[in-house]
Amino acid sequence: MASLWNLLFKRSPQLIYARLDSTGCCLGFKQCSLPPSGSGWVQVSDMQLAWLGRTLPASARVCVSASRRWQQRSLPA
Repeated sequence: MASLWNLLFKRSPQLIYARLDSTGCCLGFKQCSLPPSGSGWVQVSDMQLAWLGRTLPASARVCVSASRRWQQRSLPA
């Protein structure tokens, strides 16, 4: 029955964001469907409490895919 509800009421996927200070230390986490407003938020692959107060590992960051807009541009001949 739960799968029927999931099909009828689709939710947008929850993404995980980490807030970094100016030195790159992790201050907190947020899980939401839209990017948080304000500066210092980066998307991460998962939420690990061991990162709090420490520098965020480079492997934790999610690389946001580039927009396809560059493929739609017409190139000069």
